[in-house]
Amino acid sequence: MAWTILFIAGLLEVVWAFSMKQSAGFTRLFPSLVTIVAMIGSFSLLAWSMRVLPLGTAYTVWTGIGALGALVMGIVFLGESVTALRILAAGMILGGLLLMRISTVS
Repeated sequence: MAWTILFIAGLLEVVWAFSMKQSAGFTRLFPSLVTIVAMIGSFSLLAWSMRVLPLGTAYTVWTGIGALGALVMGIVFLGESVTALRILAAGMILGGLLLMRISTVS
């Protein structure tokens, strides 16, 4: 269950990162509210998952999901560039996340 909660926390991190970009420095109300609500949810679920999972594992996986998700959102919705190095970096992050998952018993 902790892994599922952590995954949802990571998805909420993607939501708040994307909505923060859309808030234009917190000058637009709706994206700003989405950012704050998603942040609270993301941090709360991360904290809940840390009751079971090791700190290093939970935090690494949470930030990794956020980093990969933000990269994908930027490419798909914001027209950010897709380069071989960005894809390689994303693959390395994904590999690290998989290794963290396999190396943690829970």
